[in-house]
Amino acid sequence: MKQAKVRLYVEQPLAKGQSVPLDRDQAHYLFGVMRMGLGDPVLLFNGQDGEWRCIVAKAGKRAGELVCEEQTKPLQMPPDLWLVFAPIKKARTDFIVEKAAEMGAARIMPVQTAFTNSERIRQDRLQAHAVEAAEQCGGTYVPEVTDLQKLDRLLSDWPEDRQLMFCDEAEVGSAKRLGNASGDKWAILIGPEGGFSDAERARLHAHPNAHVVALGPRILRADTAAVAAMTLWQQAFGDWK
Repeated sequence: MKQAKVRLYVEQPLAKGQSVPLDRDQAHYLFGVMRMGLGDPVLLFNGQDGEWRCIVAKAGKRAGELVCEEQTKPLQMPPDLWLVFAPIKKARTDFIVEKAAEMGAARIMPVQTAFTNSERIRQDRLQAHAVEAAEQCGGTYVPEVTDLQKLDRLLSDWPEDRQLMFCDEAEVGSAKRLGNASGDKWAILIGPEGGFSDAERARLHAHPNAHVVALGPRILRADTAAVAAMTLWQQAFGDWK
């Protein structure tokens, strides 16, 4: 059986015998860039039906069609983990979204803090980065990237059953860890390059669901901190155990 070399995210349902139409960009990529033709295999996933091996049934410059043959992976849901972070410079924000999708975040949530450098984001562009990351890493689920919201509002509406891993750069070098924390629903909060304000830090330390942690003996860049924090959480509570 010919091995599939391309993996794509689609929004259509996937099932045995299901026809999947391709839009212009997808057709151009498969047939113009990758030089695929009739009968060639492609792996598809939609975040709901797992991964499917499909065959090119129609190939054109502006359109095409695939047909699902067999499921190659079931849907693998990530842990119920939100990554909450303050956007930074464009390329580094892209990096955070990509790595969060690869490492198993269920939702990615940009927030505006007192010292956030960016006052707006392109939610659609960041969502596209999450899709690309899932395509590349073999995931069958694509986390939602929400639009930018204020940290104060998010904390005011915080769910009572969700724990919060607060990565406080002021605790650098301390021994504060997750310890005996528990719970199935979690979020990780990463601050901006300028850190949290005194008011934000006081509110977070007083939050009933917050668990203050230190990420080692050195102050990390925000994008590095996101990866480090997700690694620690996954090893303690996630699907890396």
